[in-house]
Amino acid sequence: MAYIDGFVLAVPTANKQKFIAHATKFDSMFIEHGATRVVECWGADVPKGNTTDFQGAVQAKEDETVAFSWIEMMSDGNMKPPEGMEMPFDMKRMVYGGFTRVVTLGK
Repeated sequence: MAYIDGFVLAVPTANKQKFIAHATKFDSMFIEHGATRVVECWGADVPKGNTTDFQGAVQAKEDETVAFSWIEMMSDGNMKPPEGMEMPFDMKRMVYGGFTRVVTLGK
């Protein structure tokens, strides 16, 4: 059964290319450690809600874009970023968690 790590984060919009470069470099590390798929997404239609929303969850500022990512693994790899790694976003405002898949449709 696949295990999914999901992430929602606020990235300074000016750091979009840094975010992509960071993901391109480090996502291969997840694949090397057993991930079967890594998907990085940049917010295109992330509306503000009245009570809850992605922007509020990560306290996104006007000059930030919400990014959504997930790593699919065959089992929980419990991977953590290397000590001292510089991130192109504020990790304290990242929402993340691990999930087991219960329904899958399509590929």
